[in-house]
Amino acid sequence: MRHFVRGYCDERFGSDWYINAELSLKVHTGSSTLARQIQVNALKGTNNALTLPAGTSLFDLRVKEMPPADHLSETQGLRALSLEAALVRAMPNVWQADALTMQLALGMLKDTSAINRILLDGDHTTIAGRIAGALRAVDRAELADEVLKTMRSAGHSIVEQNPFDVPVQSARALPESPYCARIKAMWELMREQVMKAWTTPVRTQGTPKEYLDEAEVRYLADAYHSLSIEGYQVTPEMIDRVRKGTWGSGDTERDRQERNAMAAKGYFEAHKAVRASLLRVLEGQNPGVRLRTDLQAWYLALWSPSVQVGLVKPSELAGWRGSQVFIKNARHTPLPPEAVRDAMPLLFDLLEAETEPCVRAVLGHFVFVFIHPYMDGNGRLARCIMNLMLATGGWPWTVVTLDIRDEYMRALDAASSDQDIKPFTRLLSSLVQAQLIDGPKGPASS
Repeated sequence: MRHFVRGYCDERFGSDWYINAELSLKVHTGSSTLARQIQVNALKGTNNALTLPAGTSLFDLRVKEMPPADHLSETQGLRALSLEAALVRAMPNVWQADALTMQLALGMLKDTSAINRILLDGDHTTIAGRIAGALRAVDRAELADEVLKTMRSAGHSIVEQNPFDVPVQSARALPESPYCARIKAMWELMREQVMKAWTTPVRTQGTPKEYLDEAEVRYLADAYHSLSIEGYQVTPEMIDRVRKGTWGSGDTERDRQERNAMAAKGYFEAHKAVRASLLRVLEGQNPGVRLRTDLQAWYLALWSPSVQVGLVKPSELAGWRGSQVFIKNARHTPLPPEAVRDAMPLLFDLLEAETEPCVRAVLGHFVFVFIHPYMDGNGRLARCIMNLMLATGGWPWTVVTLDIRDEYMRALDAASSDQDIKPFTRLLSSLVQAQLIDGPKGPASS
């Protein structure tokens, strides 16, 4: 989408365009989701909207003049306002509508020299009071005082006003990466939502062996549904034969190398690796520590069979992805590859420090697919992470079934695009509850 917006606007408007303040702030602060309406300000704008995929549109607003060159920057491939210029130009309601982005933007300010220059040049006394109040609200009182002192020294009367309508977190020690800062802030925002929306009480678990035996009963159903959700054409019979090592007996070479069979083989090998990690967690080891140690082993197990028969390039086993990936029909775009290397260690840290089992399970799954660290296999591994974390609450291995795939994907998109984790939490909680009451559905249940 960003490539399209850039190419489309360059062709129509040359260099005389830029995205509006609100979207500029989103891209500066590591948001990977475009607004439902992308507003572009252009000298030759026509005040018309162009309908785009995934329920989005592009509106080209005609403006009389372009901002000064030092108020513009190239960010995530788009011609955006600088961080400081965007903060000054942001509409008052944005401080309430997207407090997370505004908090992160304030945390990224290294000093007030650039923003003071813009405020003074435009005689923005009301905006100066709003920014000073916002800075104080996020625990950056020294910058708030600098804004007030500078404006008052120029003879302006400033009334400080906090523009946020809810309490916000401190922005004094944000991670250096804006993507990591956003993930960390999302975690803190969403964990309260998760704890309120999760309705399945913690269960006292039996012995590790009893838990693993119960999980093994669910393997056929889990493999069938997890692979089917990702578009593989598998059957319970194929999965069972792969598990027993009888796939390929008397079959043709082509069948042995068939994509779906190798996916089933990889899932079985990954399942064994996950069981080994699960045992360590059931014995009391921190699940975040275990995941940090074992995730790459899960990934290698998932893809080694396909690599060994030549269906997947060996380079895919290297680790974190090295190029951009996209999700069809979603406003959210996974993080750029250079951000993954910072974001994954942060996820491990967050899981290691988290004390609530339901938060570990819900946000462990969600943040993993939000980052999308691998070129493929992220959904299957996310559901394995979810189950590793569910075990810490005594909850059984839980199968996400094919019949709710659309609801499942919509809930993930709501969390990624709108920071609303409640639908995903309620969905997972209901699935866990169903496993406790009814046990697992059959492999081909619909």
